[in-house]
Amino acid sequence: MNYNKSPLNYIGGKYKMLPKIMKFFPRQINVMYDLFAGGCDVCTNIIANQIYANDINFFVIDIYKTFQNMSITELLEAIEQIISCWNLSKTNEGGYHALREHYNARPIPQRDPLELYVLVCYSFNYQFRFNNSQDYNNPFGRDRSCFNATMRENLIIFHRKLNKIKFSSDDFRDLDLHFLGQGDFLYADPPYRITTASYNDGKRGFKGWGVEDDLALFDLLDQLDAQGVRFALSNVTHHKGEKNEELMRWKRRYHTHRINYNYANSNYQAKKNGLATKEVLITNY
Repeated sequence: MNYNKSPLNYIGGKYKMLPKIMKFFPRQINVMYDLFAGGCDVCTNIIANQIYANDINFFVIDIYKTFQNMSITELLEAIEQIISCWNLSKTNEGGYHALREHYNARPIPQRDPLELYVLVCYSFNYQFRFNNSQDYNNPFGRDRSCFNATMRENLIIFHRKLNKIKFSSDDFRDLDLHFLGQGDFLYADPPYRITTASYNDGKRGFKGWGVEDDLALFDLLDQLDAQGVRFALSNVTHHKGEKNEELMRWKRRYHTHRINYNYANSNYQAKKNGLATKEVLITNY
């Protein structure tokens, strides 16, 4: 099966892992709920009658909503207009910084999601990164990043998938999921507490992820299990010598699938010393 890639290189994105995790997903799904949608690699590659996608990062959700409200022609024209207006290229760092300053100068509710998307396209490693004032602060991606033909094609395909998705940007604790039941499926890919991803350190303008968050999520998944909702949780049990003991205890009541993924830090020496990252998918079916 061919999977479509998100036009956003979102940290923690699951595109490369889709063949390894989606083979464990239910074949028939009525309502699918992507609880920590991120780059939407999962929810735009799944077949369901209705799809919900949530992420606490309202900046990225606002981008998706903006995409939804425009035709693909309007969207591509608007992106090209921003690129032309600021003379963006792989080498024009001044133009990038000028657009970033222009974007951050506005109050958050008035910021243009498309300007943010274009900034991400020309930033280092295409990352979403914000400071504690929630100003976008990712550096310029010199000689590497731009809105290229591949990103354009990914965006066109991605845009076609958005019409059936309902987006929200809430803390998972604030969501009312009681409407989910038999035949429905929820996928959870939260920040991994024992890793050091930039979305997890609490230094990028968004709250970090701690033990209390893990436990609250486990409680929610237990509740969904009692409702008859099928769920799948992605996480890691081991990373660089650390263990997520709470996860390891909780998962005993469900089914654990080891996901073999070649993390950059999982070299031979790390594996030999028992320090390799161990990715798992936990399901209640």
